[in-house]
Amino acid sequence: MVTRWRSCRPSPEDDRGFPTAMYITSDPIDVASLVNAARASDGGVCLFLGVVRDENAGKPTVSIQYEAYGPMAEAEMASIAAGLAREWPQARVRMVHRSGSLAVGEVSVAVLATAPHRADAFAGCHAAIDRIKVSVPIWKKETHPDGTSEWVDPTRTNL
Repeated sequence: MVTRWRSCRPSPEDDRGFPTAMYITSDPIDVASLVNAARASDGGVCLFLGVVRDENAGKPTVSIQYEAYGPMAEAEMASIAAGLAREWPQARVRMVHRSGSLAVGEVSVAVLATAPHRADAFAGCHAAIDRIKVSVPIWKKETHPDGTSEWVDPTRTNL
């Protein structure tokens, strides 16, 4: 189920008239629909997919539980998109993050950046995922094969 939190301002278009997508969803992320949103003028299309992996910091992982405060998370994603639009005016960025329980191999976050040229698409995509990790209120709990689990610091970076 795609979540459009009632308290978040709708974001069908940014201030330049480009369609936007910044939301939290409990459904699998539809990567094809993100990619299909590219404009005919976009010569650069950069897609980042964050996928649940089977280990973290040397500990095996069987699943991850993502929790988010939807209104705040989507508002912060919109703020990130606005900042990116100021820095790379020709780029358009779409961001989607999962919530709920995800198994190894499932896509947890998708960022698509498009622009007339590849440099802006790469830069916008890279900046978007870095900013999501640092400032969007999404919490992650890893579950291990022995049934134990632990919350992981979302601002910890393993670049």
